[in-house]
Amino acid sequence: MNLVIVESPAKAKTINKYLGSDYKVLASYGHVRDLPPKDGSVRPDEDFDMSWEVDGKAAKRLAEIADAAKGADRLILATDPDREGEAISWHVLEVLQKKRALKDKSVQRVVFNAITKSAVTEAMANPRDLDMELVEAYLARRALDYLVGFTLSPVLWRKLPGAKSAGRVQSVALRVIVDREIEIERFRTQEYWTVEAEVSANSDPFTARLVKHDGKRLTKFDLASEASAFAARDAVKAATFTVAALERKPGRRSPPPPFTTSSLQQEASRKLGFNAQRTMQTAQKLYEGVDIGGETVGLITYMRTDGVQTAPEALDEARAVIGGLYGKEYVPEKPRFYSTKAKNAQEAHEAIRPTSLARNPGKLRLEGDLGRLYELIWKRMIASQMESARIERTTIDLESADGKTGLRATGQVVTFPGYLAVYEEGQDDPEDEEGGRLPQVSEGAEAKVRSAKADQHFTEPPPRYSEASLVKKMEELGIGRPSTYASILTVLRDRAYVRMEKQRFVPEDKGRLLIAFLEEFFGRYVEYDFTAGLEERLDLVSAGDLDWKVLLREFWEDFNRKIGEMGELRMSDVLTALDTTLGPHLFPDKPDGSDPRACPVCNTGRMGLKSSRFGPFLGCSNYPECRHTRPLTVAEDGDEAAAGDRELGVDPVTGETVFLKSGRFGPYVQLGEGEKPKRASLPKGWSAPDMDLEKGLRLLRLPREIGKHPEDGKPILAGIGRFGPFVQHDGTYANLPSVDEVFEVGVNRAVDLIATKRAGRRGGEAAALKDLGAHPADGQPVRVLSGRYGPYIKHGSTNANVPRGADPMSVTLEQAVALIAEREAKGGGKKKPARAAKAKAEPKAKAAAKKPAAKKTAAKKAAPKTSTKAPADDIGDDEAPF
Repeated sequence: MNLVIVESPAKAKTINKYLGSDYKVLASYGHVRDLPPKDGSVRPDEDFDMSWEVDGKAAKRLAEIADAAKGADRLILATDPDREGEAISWHVLEVLQKKRALKDKSVQRVVFNAITKSAVTEAMANPRDLDMELVEAYLARRALDYLVGFTLSPVLWRKLPGAKSAGRVQSVALRVIVDREIEIERFRTQEYWTVEAEVSANSDPFTARLVKHDGKRLTKFDLASEASAFAARDAVKAATFTVAALERKPGRRSPPPPFTTSSLQQEASRKLGFNAQRTMQTAQKLYEGVDIGGETVGLITYMRTDGVQTAPEALDEARAVIGGLYGKEYVPEKPRFYSTKAKNAQEAHEAIRPTSLARNPGKLRLEGDLGRLYELIWKRMIASQMESARIERTTIDLESADGKTGLRATGQVVTFPGYLAVYEEGQDDPEDEEGGRLPQVSEGAEAKVRSAKADQHFTEPPPRYSEASLVKKMEELGIGRPSTYASILTVLRDRAYVRMEKQRFVPEDKGRLLIAFLEEFFGRYVEYDFTAGLEERLDLVSAGDLDWKVLLREFWEDFNRKIGEMGELRMSDVLTALDTTLGPHLFPDKPDGSDPRACPVCNTGRMGLKSSRFGPFLGCSNYPECRHTRPLTVAEDGDEAAAGDRELGVDPVTGETVFLKSGRFGPYVQLGEGEKPKRASLPKGWSAPDMDLEKGLRLLRLPREIGKHPEDGKPILAGIGRFGPFVQHDGTYANLPSVDEVFEVGVNRAVDLIATKRAGRRGGEAAALKDLGAHPADGQPVRVLSGRYGPYIKHGSTNANVPRGADPMSVTLEQAVALIAEREAKGGGKKKPARAAKAKAEPKAKAAAKKPAAKKTAAKKAAPKTSTKAPADDIGDDEAPF
């Protein structure tokens, strides 16, 4: 019997069908060991010796693998064909050797780029040894991430209270976002004008723009005012033009290469609205296999790759499919071959493509995310092997009789669509395309101006990064690896270093504060070139050209010395440095030229950066005489009054003034100015600049009485508490899905929520927010429920959390199925009843009671309970959150 180890159970099931009864395929469920999240897991003083810990859930699976290995003739490690896959195989092998489960058995490593019968069979016929150079590259990265996180984090906690830390690469990715925000803040809008005319030259009318005025070629800002623009417009109206030059230039547009991990994430973001994590989860399912006609088939090749090359047999198939669907004229004379241009491209495998292009997306009829992403991959691969598009670019130059005024019209037309018949690459920030086809005109012909207009424009700041443009930028800079981008961006969002607005990354103040601290005191380690250079050296380890421990020694020597220097730095020094660095952001210049740091309450003190155990805030220098504080956040226009500390109006009931104020914990509304005035914090999603009297009074009058409960006549209240909006009756609290419902919920809805909550306490089910339908695998219902700790998805005995920040009402069945599968892959399911757990624990407790009491020892300080595990079969470099 041959024992085969893969990562995921879905892959194991499919491969077992391909290999037959002589093989037993078991899943490791991703990584089985990791560095314990505590000091001493990597020991630089012992030449970077590392302690590995078997994950609790993996222990049972490893025991099963070990038992199977003892009875097997051969062990075949068939994990993914990348560095992480090599590392998983190494970990499994190490554990089995320690368990003495192998003895003299043959151990082989096989890799396949697609989960198809032919690919798997061919891989089994061509085994190799474990690639220790790839394993050492993994070890180097894991040690670097650990050392940075567990050495830098305590410094942050001591010197920057309230701060969390980000990993080695996440910090640099955050800096990219912050740097763009600083660019936007420093940008100064500039006015400019353009003049266009509708012209005909014995032809249909067409539009031409002014390019020459008063005998001078115009640049973008030459027409900087309304007066100059109107003067130019009038000159166009008064002039007589002829066609001075006519140019028709044929051109070609070549298709883009098939997808890499990075380009797939970018295009899925632009065209499908998927974030990187959603793209990779969907691609993982397409790779592992989808049930088609009762057979599980891997539909795409491996989805973590930097390579753009394609197997010869796939090129031949693509050309055949193109000829059959679109005609011979769409098939180029020779196949197209591509090479990667990405910085630091490494470990190149085949590009992402369908395992069979004959599987047309229209015939497969895959549903939801699977269908949309497969269609995108299929079209991109087909387009990459099609003829170039042929385009004709036309330019018409018009000149006035006196030669002082000139107009130009440009256009283009597709004369042969080529690959554009199937696919056109999206642009994250598209520029204006050239116009369409221009009419036929003759050189020397007289041209008449039918109308002319002057349009005002303003320059715009660079756009904030979307997922697509940020992934592209990181790839250009050589930061991280495409397989890790999804986890990097997820970490930044989960730690609230950034937020998403209109699908764009906006840095939060805590993120800016972290980057300011790192740039001020650890500048080298967030430099783009340093991070990219470290990636290049890690690639040398992968190639066997650099010893991994030499790399670690060189990094640790400088980094550890810098950490030691921080111990001598006082908190006041840190705050002073950050106050100076962040000053332009925290205290932007005011239009009236007054001091932006002036305290708005006492008028004599100056606002500055302060610190408390809850984190930094802004406070008055006249403390304690003046106790004015506000959070770091400022209004978009930089006016502190807009962000807080303003009157909203007078309460018609009490006659007292309602204020909007800002405290160190955020904005709040206050009724009156007494010793203990009534206050209410602004709930999540409510912004200070949008606050008015009506909203303020609604908050101050919470909790509101909805009505009386029909059973006992006791009041039912609605309010906003520590854990969000709720309804309450006689000590029972039930969550509401949104803040708005606090002010709208009626008695019937509240009674139902409370009854459901009480039923849940007695063993019933939580409140159902949304029924998603039947699970495609077993037909059982999939629902979104409201639980004690937030919304979650339920399918059978499996519960999966709704991702933080996601709207539970917008979750689709496809997304829910993916989250359930991920939860099950981690070993998630219904917990044992408390009684069973207690009964199981009783014998151990009795045995412990018979032992003599141990002497009391001083309690050790617990290490931070920070998980460094990533989802099974979806872990990459630089993913460990510290």
